[in-house]
Amino acid sequence: MAITFRSATDELFACISHHELAEALGVSVASVRQARLDPAAKARRSPPDVWQPVIRRMALDQAKRLSRLASRLEEK
Repeated sequence: MAITFRSATDELFACISHHELAEALGVSVASVRQARLDPAAKARRSPPDVWQPVIRRMALDQAKRLSRLASRLEEK
């Protein structure tokens, strides 16, 4: 069955939430939000030490998901 416009755009617009990132990093949502603040902000905190490999993995997962979507939309 062909993919519908709605399901294709739902997949395209899907993103990683603060909650999902916090869970993957093993920290609170507040910690994620504080680490994203401007460096001059008093409430800013350093990101977790493991942030780079975790975000890399999540980015690759997103890329794979979007690649599968693109393949489904490929003209036959």
